Amino acid sequence: MGQKEKDRGVLLVILKRFNKQRLPRALALKKKVDAGELLNEYDYKLIKKVLKDEKRTRSLIERNPEYKDLMAKILNLWNEIIQKDLENLKSK
Repeated sequence: MGQKEKDRGVLLVILKRFNKQRLPRALALKKKVDAGELLNEYDYKLIKKVLKDEKRTRSLIERNPEYKDLMAKILNLWNEIIQKDLENLKSK
C-alpha cells in the first residue's frame, strides 16, 4: 500500500470523526458564542485538542492539497468561535 492510499484512509477517518463529532460541537459552540455566552473549561479543552490535532495533520494535508480548502474552512470556523468568545469576554 502506497503513501497516497494510507493518507486517504486516515483522511476518511478524520472526516468521519469531524462530521459526526466535531462539526456538531463546533456549530453548537458557534451558536453559544453568537448568543453572547462564554466558553467554559470543557470547551477550551476541546479547542486545544482540535488545534493540537491540526498540527499533527498538517503534513498529511500538505501531501494531499485537494483538502487544503476544506481544512482552511474548518480552521476558520474554530477561529470565528475563538474570536467571538474573546469579544464576549471583553464585553462582560
